[in-house]
Amino acid sequence: MSRRFDVTQAEIRDLVLDECARVSEAGNLLVIPTDTVYGIAADAFNASAVAALLAAKGRGRDMPPPVLVPRAETVFGLIDGVDERLLALTSRFWPGPLTIIAPAQPSLDWDLGETHGTVAVRMPDDDCALALLSRTGPLAVSSANISGQPAATSADEAQEMLGDSVDIYLDGGVRSSGLASTIVDLSGDVPRIVRQGPLAAADLAEILPELSDQGD
Repeated sequence: MSRRFDVTQAEIRDLVLDECARVSEAGNLLVIPTDTVYGIAADAFNASAVAALLAAKGRGRDMPPPVLVPRAETVFGLIDGVDERLLALTSRFWPGPLTIIAPAQPSLDWDLGETHGTVAVRMPDDDCALALLSRTGPLAVSSANISGQPAATSADEAQEMLGDSVDIYLDGGVRSSGLASTIVDLSGDVPRIVRQGPLAAADLAEILPELSDQGD
């Protein structure tokens, strides 16, 4: 049976996050608040946990989850060939609602699905999420919903859709925007927006003047 904790209660938050880290390390799933929407999370380096995440959402391996990180410097361990463009993006927009797709380090021992040698990385602007990530390291995190349904903006919505497939639900209050992060793909010859989100294309183009193919 799933457990649920209110992480707006400061007096219990550290104990709850310690338990979440233990649960994640054991290969079980969490639902966590982020700065955009609620996310379903698994240890990024546990292939069976990532598979369980995809199964809970009703997704296949052709839709691998992004990875959330606790600090911008983590990109050096996850991304192959970190360049000035990527560092400029993280400097300006992290923590925040920007997911960056880039070539993954080939030595990484993980299986996020059919990534075609890339990884999607984001540092969320949420104290609870960052405190958890500082305990767990990178987490595979996708929006907390059944595939095809709107992303959950509350723990209630997430629990209604995902039920007992998740071990722990963290309730951090309602996320009012309901907008998932903007996704920029730097893995090809020309950077492109593959999902529109809270960040304006014009702001991104200040760093990436060659930006093209703005998605929906």
